[in-house]
Amino acid sequence: MSGHSKFANIKHKKEKNDAARGKIFTIIGREIAVAVKEGGADPANNSRLRDVIAKAKANNMPNDTIDRGIKKAAGNAGAVNYEYVSYEGYGPSGIAIIVDALTDNKNRTAANVRSAFTKGNGSVGTQGCVSYMFDKKGQIIIDREECDMDPDDLMMLALDAGAEDFSEEEDSFEVITDPDAFSQVRQALEAEGIAMAQAEVTMIPQTYVTLTDEGDIKNLQKTLDLLDEDDDVQNVYHNWDE
Repeated sequence: MSGHSKFANIKHKKEKNDAARGKIFTIIGREIAVAVKEGGADPANNSRLRDVIAKAKANNMPNDTIDRGIKKAAGNAGAVNYEYVSYEGYGPSGIAIIVDALTDNKNRTAANVRSAFTKGNGSVGTQGCVSYMFDKKGQIIIDREECDMDPDDLMMLALDAGAEDFSEEEDSFEVITDPDAFSQVRQALEAEGIAMAQAEVTMIPQTYVTLTDEGDIKNLQKTLDLLDEDDDVQNVYHNWDE
């Protein structure tokens, strides 16, 4: 598996996130709250919380902020009422889009997501209408400049820990895992001091679609920007080959 884990895109997303750090910290804060409510405040006994903490660190969230979030959630567990919801639909030229949200008001979130699709000349579909075009996988991206380990040694470390695939890009390495093996692979890399630019369970498109019409590109970008601005939206997956 190679060619579509573009580290340039990761860095672009990170730059956008840095410009709206409060947004990404809000997203991760909600994930911490839900993880603590479901599995407790001790990361050693809560794999989901460990994964959220890894995501927080990959997004440069300070340790103090992470710790405060865990303590706040632990003391407030009964008040956490966020729930996960997912939407699927189509952008211009049939681009497949999946939206994952964490919300305390499903009506508000559904209306906002539908509006984002409509304003970009797309439409929300039924559950399952596009998710079959994606594979749910653990994905770890490592910046070559941040990794001193020999690529072959890194590959063997990842595969021995349970990874399904390892690929090299010009400026990065990509590790793909089964979702159930993601935590153990990530922890094996962490134990060796490997810095990860991205580490999360994600939806990877089976095929990608190229857009050539400027109007379609502008409309799709409008939808993606509106979704990105919505605090309820956690993740957006699509098969547009940017």
